[in-house]
Amino acid sequence: MHTRIGWLDSRHTFSFGEHHDPRFMGFRALRVINEDRVAPGQGFGTHPHRDMEIISYMLEGALRHEDSVGTGSIINVDDVQRMSAGTGVLHSERNASDTNPAHFLQIWLLPERKRVAPSYEQRRFPLEDRRGRLTLIASRDQRDGSIGINQDVDLFSAVLDPGQSVHHQMKPGRHAWVQVARGAIDLNGKHLDAGDGAAISEETELDLSASAAAEILLFDLA
Repeated sequence: MHTRIGWLDSRHTFSFGEHHDPRFMGFRALRVINEDRVAPGQGFGTHPHRDMEIISYMLEGALRHEDSVGTGSIINVDDVQRMSAGTGVLHSERNASDTNPAHFLQIWLLPERKRVAPSYEQRRFPLEDRRGRLTLIASRDQRDGSIGINQDVDLFSAVLDPGQSVHHQMKPGRHAWVQVARGAIDLNGKHLDAGDGAAISEETELDLSASAAAEILLFDLA
């Protein structure tokens, strides 16, 4: 699914906005993955959210974030931002540059608990810390320096050179979603290109090998 309006080029993994398909309403707690490209000086004006965990994952450029709870920040490449909308929040996201495009993944997760107080967290995860390994960037318990999230989800990021591989052990009853942000990988023998995603259930091990330089996200979900 694809939205293109002047300043925005957005590709939707799941149903979003005017693009509704009851077969693609999310996976487990994962509700939205939008790959957004925002023109210089443009962006999303002030709009509301409620009862949603929203993660912004930068791929190129920078975003300027402002919200009704007094938070203002610039989200750069290697930064991950989490906003818990909870009881309700107004926010805006705009390209922080007047000359360069911004490219990011907008991720929504259904919260484990509703009507929590709105909150915000942003942390940097340097490229070198994610190269050749799955690095935990978001989790319910904030372990290993990850940002906190109001849901039983572990979110990992990895940057792989061609031929590099990573391995993830799945616990019984868990599920996974793999999103290819850049490049191409083979996931348990299945080929995925940039923009592709895969839902995984009833597997005990995940083997991810880069067939081209790649950046991936792996969601370990209840």
